[in-house]
Amino acid sequence: MSDETAVRRFAFTVGVRPERREEYLELHRNVWPGVEQALRDANIRNYSIFAIGDVLFGYWEYVGADYEADMARLDADPLSREWLTHTDPCQVRIAEERTPGALWQPMDEIWHLS
Repeated sequence: MSDETAVRRFAFTVGVRPERREEYLELHRNVWPGVEQALRDANIRNYSIFAIGDVLFGYWEYVGADYEADMARLDADPLSREWLTHTDPCQVRIAEERTPGALWQPMDEIWHLS
């Protein structure tokens, strides 16, 4: 990997609605293969979602050269859009709105050990 495509780390947080928590967890026990492939095609790697109570923390690494184009392609992917019709109703914003309209809100990296 060249310096032009250095790994970029992203972290986000969202709440899960208590009454839909089990539904959300079940969806992620069986993530659709096409959704996983769309994420890979968008140069996302090491994507993890963690939960504690009703709080979710997501982390991924981006390894591409054009983040905006890759995210636009991912946002336009029909299967990924359908996936969100199942997961989004399970979620609720819990952090200040930094990305208008988004449920998952970005977190600032404050420390990293490489």
